[in-house]
Amino acid sequence: MRHFGHIAPEERQRLFHREPVEFHADSPARVLAAALGATLYSPATRERLADDIVKQAGRGVVSMVLCLEDSIDDSEVEPAEENLVRQFADLAGRPDAELPLLFIRVRFPEQIPDLARRLGPAVRLLSGFVLPKFTEERGVAFLEALTMAEAASGRRLFAMPVLESPELMYRETRVEALQGIAHTVDKYRDRVLALRLGVTDFCSSYALRRAPDMTAYDVQIVASVIADVVNVLGRADGTGFTVTGPVWEYFRVQERMFKPQLRTSPFLANRELSLRESLIEHALDGLLREISLDQANGLLGKTCIHPSHVLPVHALSVVSHEEYGDAQDILRPERHGGGVLRSASRNKMNEVKPHRAWAERVLQRADVFGVAREDIGFVDLLAAGLPD
Repeated sequence: MRHFGHIAPEERQRLFHREPVEFHADSPARVLAAALGATLYSPATRERLADDIVKQAGRGVVSMVLCLEDSIDDSEVEPAEENLVRQFADLAGRPDAELPLLFIRVRFPEQIPDLARRLGPAVRLLSGFVLPKFTEERGVAFLEALTMAEAASGRRLFAMPVLESPELMYRETRVEALQGIAHTVDKYRDRVLALRLGVTDFCSSYALRRAPDMTAYDVQIVASVIADVVNVLGRADGTGFTVTGPVWEYFRVQERMFKPQLRTSPFLANRELSLRESLIEHALDGLLREISLDQANGLLGKTCIHPSHVLPVHALSVVSHEEYGDAQDILRPERHGGGVLRSASRNKMNEVKPHRAWAERVLQRADVFGVAREDIGFVDLLAAGLPD
């Protein structure tokens, strides 16, 4: 699989200075963590789940979570588990189907080895489990269950803990909770692919819900938690993990409505502004602002609950030609001793030592999302990726 692999090769050549690389479920963890992109959640109760997975993979989705937790009623857990087993067997019978990375969001640790066993040979299609309301106390049991399932199945399985517990929201318990989580995930570092943020649960602790024109960063009490999570768990010194962006709850925009807007908007004079005006009209501007703020605050990828969110996340994850040039300049071997240089675009200072970690992260993102050509922007990437 690869990002933007659903568009024609000649179109990718037009868009990319450097195309996204191919990767697969057995690629190194550091590659998969960077490549998760827009992780699309789906309730495990869907009757045509296998068809939905194949369909979304064909539209550019590279990671999906099949949810047994908050997205379904408590009474539906057992039939949802049975449905997952059937749907995985269906997918296993389609050897030529292109599939995304698949994860199951469980409720209890005991579900992990049980489901891995019940999936049988189809467990080869599973990349891991999403662990809800993760704390030091709860997390150990989940990660031990994952280790057990991995040994029994012979399949490498990753964990994606969700940080969403009240202990992380409350000032008096936050530091201790984060230190406990850091200790736990460090012990199982090889199995933890990424950490996910449960901002909806954070808001619930204070009876809050952000409006469609507001981002998670506009809700100060939530923004403070994100900042502390990145501070403790997202460091660039080798101790950190990939932390993904929070869910965007609104999905009034449908792709079938949006495609004609792209076709008819007058992009010739100012393409970015024309698209931005269309997006504001259709209430997507908040999503775009939040994706940009995710990246500015050290987050990579995003939890998504609607297919219309996937392409904007991926289009904004592509490395610009200017960013790529700056990163390459900073990381040239002859610059290893440090110093300051003017960027090739002549609009900023690149200070080699302080900007080195940033440059390394940019090149990592360039591998999996590609580098746009100099005259290609977000509008072009979004328009090319939308279905006809």
